[in-house]
Order: sequence, then C-alpha cells, then structure tokens
Amino acid sequence: MSSPKLPVDQEISRAKESAQNGLELSEQRVFRLSPLVRLTLLALYVALTLPLPFLAQATEAPVPPAVLLVGVVVGLIPLCAALSERVIVDAQGIQVAYPGWVRWIWRKGWYLAWSDIEALKPRSTGQGGIVYYFLNHAGAAYLLPMRVAGFAELVRLVQAKTGIDTRDVRPLAQPWMYLFLLGLTVMLLAVDAWTIAVAANQL
Repeated sequence: MSSPKLPVDQEISRAKESAQNGLELSEQRVFRLSPLVRLTLLALYVALTLPLPFLAQATEAPVPPAVLLVGVVVGLIPLCAALSERVIVDAQGIQVAYPGWVRWIWRKGWYLAWSDIEALKPRSTGQGGIVYYFLNHAGAAYLLPMRVAGFAELVRLVQAKTGIDTRDVRPLAQPWMYLFLLGLTVMLLAVDAWTIAVAANQL
C-alpha cells in the first residue's frame, strides 16, 4: 500500500529543512542554462545565418559578403549574452546574474532576498505557455528562469526558503522539444553545407 499523502504544509516543512541543511553544507548553488538549450539555439543561429555571405557572393547581391559576415558575428553577441544567464541561490536569497561583459553592455540581472519574496505568480505567454514571476512586497515582478539545468531542484529550494507551494511549477519547454528542434537544425545544417558547396562552385 502506498503511504498517505502529506498535507502541503508538512511537505513544505520537510523540503525547507532539507534545503536548509543542503545550503549550510554548500553556501551557494549555481544553476546554468541547460546545455541542450544552449547547443540548440547556437546551432539554429548558425544554420540560419551561415549561408548568407556565400549566397550574397554567388548571386552578386548588393550587400557585400563581408558586411553580412560582420552582421552574423555581431548578431551572435546578444545570443551568447542571453545564453550566459545563471541563477545563484544561497541561504540569503536568489539572484539572476550574467558575466561582467554582459552587465556592462546589456543586462544587469537582479537579486531578491528570501524575506522579500511575497508570491510566485503564473502568467500566460503569447504561445500558450506559462511563465512565473516572483513578486516582492513592493509589487515588482522578477521573471523566474525556466530553462536552467536542475530546474526541479531550483523550485524545491524556492519552496523551502519561501514557503510557496511550487509543486505545479514546470519548465516552459520539455527536453524532447529541444531535441526535436536540434534534429531539425542538424538537417538544416546539412542543407546549408550543400548550399555553400553549390555557391562555391559558381564562383
């Protein structure tokens, strides 16, 4: 027979005790963007942009290939910046942080002490998904990153430190979705290789 289900407050209490013990042993937990997500998005960007300079040269387009190549490299910078996001959790609070060069030119991230978190509210996206925002006592909203590796552990720590029930919080996209997209991207890269070879033969 299965054991009776514990009430929500008892489950939160147990999770809180476990997480507190874990954070005492390791003062800081760092959750980085999932490697599968990073690989898929980087590969998709390369697949969509790599043939452009070769096609421009083969078709004698008005935009020089060198300009397109510079544009491809420049466009890679904000993508790498977004993919460098990490979530840092310790005994005092939760932080979304970026490397120094990203903070200098783009995003600075945010920090919330556990005691400042009042609620975790879901909001629907334009694609039909659900994202979650932390709300502090002043009513300001902070987006919870949902594509990090170890997301289940992250939300357990949030529940333990804040007392908010996070059992229904799920990642925005499941791993199989990124695997499917990665498969399509590999096929697109194969087409790119053929396109570049054809364009090179026409030069």
